[in-house]
Amino acid sequence: MTIENEIFKRYSVNFEKLVKYGFQKIKDEYSYEKLFHNDEFRAEIIITKSGVVHSKVIEIESNDEFLPLRVENQQGAFVGEIKEDYIKLLTKIRNNCFSKNYFVFPQSNRIANSIISKYGDNPDFMWEQFTDYGVFKNAHNNKWYALIMNIDYSKLGKDNKSPVEVINLKLDKDKIQKFLKQNGFYPAWHMNKKSWITLALDETLSDETILKLVEESYSYTVEPKKEWIVPANPEYYDIVNAFNENDEIIWKQSGKIKKGDIAYMYVANPISAILFKCEITEVNIPYDYEDKNLKINKVMKIKLLKKYSSDFMTFEKLNKFGITAIRGQRTCPDELVKILK
Repeated sequence: MTIENEIFKRYSVNFEKLVKYGFQKIKDEYSYEKLFHNDEFRAEIIITKSGVVHSKVIEIESNDEFLPLRVENQQGAFVGEIKEDYIKLLTKIRNNCFSKNYFVFPQSNRIANSIISKYGDNPDFMWEQFTDYGVFKNAHNNKWYALIMNIDYSKLGKDNKSPVEVINLKLDKDKIQKFLKQNGFYPAWHMNKKSWITLALDETLSDETILKLVEESYSYTVEPKKEWIVPANPEYYDIVNAFNENDEIIWKQSGKIKKGDIAYMYVANPISAILFKCEITEVNIPYDYEDKNLKINKVMKIKLLKKYSSDFMTFEKLNKFGITAIRGQRTCPDELVKILK
């Protein structure tokens, strides 16, 4: 890999910033020259319209390209100094005119950005020895639904060792066998080949096709929402006034409640009725509180979705659904959920 490729991989150019930095636009390319290392050398840099960086280092005295810079493992102290100054020059351009990408190739970054935008899940680079492997996990339960990797084509059974980025997705087993007969699809690399499949991110497949399959893979990680009845004692906390002032509050968490679940807040005597429908937006928040009536070590955030009148679902009406006591959070019967929707 060239010095330029190493410096600018996983970065995309901002052409407006190039111009502000001092690059000159000539047709579809951007050109820049800079003296460095005591003005003994000149970097001649060209950036194409596709963002590829080409550069030469010219020795001023001879006006020739300084080729020792390109020789691996044969560089003495002097060449090392030139290389170090040249890398600093390129790094400064990168930091001022480029944006960081998660991956190397354009389609990989388009797919990654679409996943982040739709699901809110950033890739997790989990392994020190595989720094190019980014895992996408469902934020609610940490289940994997996509893995983007930088490998080479030989890993896909091709007689080609050039690099390629791929994405592993979990799909229906019958679909996997069907897709494996098409270009761009391969047996899952380093994962269960019965339930996972590898797709090349080399423009063989359209973004639309890939993202549709990402959606299917994601669906396997989605756990059904649970709906709970959660008691609220007005002697300890005025939930009615709290929701008058804010649409999201913290609440004591217990049991197996999770982010995305629904909580129907039952306000005890003297109201004795379900007054609020809420969504759990965050869980497992550390909290330290204790008095003679209450001890709390973790809380959750609940967001108001709907208000009910105090006579809509009273305790007497709840009795008809087999609910004769509400001392702690409990699952809400399906028949009751249909009415509370």
